[in-house]
Amino acid sequence: MLLKDICTPDIASCPPATTVLSAARTMRQLHVGNLVVVDEAGGAQTPLGIITDRDIVVEVLGRELDPASVRVDEVMRKPVVLVHGTEDASQALERMRTHGVRRVPVIGDDRRLIGIISLDDLLRQLAADATALAQVVASEQSHERRIRR
Repeated sequence: MLLKDICTPDIASCPPATTVLSAARTMRQLHVGNLVVVDEAGGAQTPLGIITDRDIVVEVLGRELDPASVRVDEVMRKPVVLVHGTEDASQALERMRTHGVRRVPVIGDDRRLIGIISLDDLLRQLAADATALAQVVASEQSHERRIRR
């Protein structure tokens, strides 16, 4: 399955000059644990990095910095790990494993942000695929019972 078909298209994002305090408020308001930091030049959203709730705790609060004066581009994860919408789930999983990240922005051919894929998304897809496989086995067994009476 292609990533563009299973990624979450509603992306929570912010520009790089956003304060960490503002980013934390946005995360709380949207009930998300990360924001994709984007360059919005020309109306396009080009991913520059990701800031997570963990980044805020470890890099800002843990170092006793003022979240109202620290900008997200100072603590975001960069370079950003990206996947293309035309890649499949196994490629995203391998990139996540290689870089030790749990979520990755998904971009189109024009490098514009089209979604985000997380380990949760991949687990849901894997569970759906496993369920479909189990249904094939059950269907095959049922079919065989009907024709071999």
